[in-house]
Amino acid sequence: MGVFLAPLALTAGLLAVSLLPRIRQSEPLTWSFWGAAMLLLAWQAVLALRARTEGAPTLGPFTPRAQHYVQALCHSGVFLYWGWYWPPVYDFMPLLAGQLFFAYVFDMLLAWSKRQAWVPGFGPFPIVFSTNLFLWFKDDWFALQFILLAVGFLGKAFVQWERDGRRVHIFNPSAFSLALFSVGLLVTGTTDLTWAQEINTTFSLGPRIYLMLFGIGLVVMYFFSITPVTASAAATLFGASAAYYAVTGVPYFVDSEIPAAVFLGMHLLVTDPSTSPRTPFGRAVFGVMYGLGVFALYALLGALGLPTFYDKLMVVPLLNLTVPSIDRAVARLGSQPILARLGLVGPLGRMNLAHMGAWILFFAAMTALGRTDGMHRGDALPFWQQACAEDRPRACERLLMIEGSYCADNAGWACNELGRHYLDGRLVPTDTDRALAYFSRACEARFQPGCVNLLDPSAPVAADPRPLDLRLLVREGGPNLLEMPEPALYARACRHGWSFACEKRSASR
Repeated sequence: MGVFLAPLALTAGLLAVSLLPRIRQSEPLTWSFWGAAMLLLAWQAVLALRARTEGAPTLGPFTPRAQHYVQALCHSGVFLYWGWYWPPVYDFMPLLAGQLFFAYVFDMLLAWSKRQAWVPGFGPFPIVFSTNLFLWFKDDWFALQFILLAVGFLGKAFVQWERDGRRVHIFNPSAFSLALFSVGLLVTGTTDLTWAQEINTTFSLGPRIYLMLFGIGLVVMYFFSITPVTASAAATLFGASAAYYAVTGVPYFVDSEIPAAVFLGMHLLVTDPSTSPRTPFGRAVFGVMYGLGVFALYALLGALGLPTFYDKLMVVPLLNLTVPSIDRAVARLGSQPILARLGLVGPLGRMNLAHMGAWILFFAAMTALGRTDGMHRGDALPFWQQACAEDRPRACERLLMIEGSYCADNAGWACNELGRHYLDGRLVPTDTDRALAYFSRACEARFQPGCVNLLDPSAPVAADPRPLDLRLLVREGGPNLLEMPEPALYARACRHGWSFACEKRSASR
């Protein structure tokens, strides 16, 4: 019965984490940890009773698999970089540690409940880390985070099929639970229980985030030959976004060709080798389907008025279901000369370095065109003002969304503009009360026209953004430009299309 010392010790670790100040500051959060621990202890007690008649469960030999520990190291790199520029990530680390303790015990007890030996290794790490790169529940609802993990492990253990003569799981475990919970959050309208919106938008706070993800992705590509998945997904989404811009004159995504969080998903979510096609060409098809799926889901969710950041999560399990069909179709296709020249036939890994070289060239081209890090045309608010004036597709809707985001960040200019919109009724239905509320917020932010309009809204006045406003308006998805000297600030604003900033820059020379 000494075998039960392993889960007991790990459960004690979970309880020890619950005593940290970060957890004790919230009673619901503390109870979510204690509830998870009590569940695991009860489960251990049931298995211990069963062991009296059936014999003790067994532990296999320690089997570290590169697929697990390499991905865990790459995930850790993302957390460290992301947290350096968005402190809540580091504040979240005790909660992440608690989930690891929970995951190890849950995985162990699940194997024993199925009367199987549990094999020690790093398997729970990529499941926990991958899940938490995309979705956290807030402290009051953190019990759902443990359920989110449990669903991933249950899907891996029970949702299986025969593949290559072996019984294997169908779905990427973290993507399976993320997709199910995404659907649940959308149906119930409870996204506000999570940090999903903040997670989606804060990846871009780190400078050169695309380059960082690209570098980490190369490590995974080198070891697991998943380059065709990422490269074809990126090429598909980049091409579709470019085509949309060519037709409509506005970006498909607001401020990027491929959002940073989607770029992360292309490297560390959809690329699970165990749930991907077996051939290079199959993986390329898989990547194309991911790119198209994200593109379509973004449009569908937007049309339904739902949060669009679920697009990258919901499509993965659907693609996992297509993997056997892709493999069969590729097998029937046989060895085509053009595929052979591209290195997309034959065993995995034979042409991996060549595929990585092609991906490096493609990423370099994207970077040279200004489509990764740095300023994107959608970062420029004057661009959206002009696009709205020209009645470009969804431009006015996005202008309102962008101004609303900046107003929430206390940019007085943006609040005043929103108040003017709700008075003139051209972009939104006239709503005097809401207009006055925005003017009040502008006045509180010490933007003088907001105070004037609050006193007399009959003829609302406007003014150019102040330097304080520009530090928000031209940040290009990164941190606020609080330390940038005014000459540099006006130079950047001029690049964004603010004509008054160009005049000020010229006058200061």
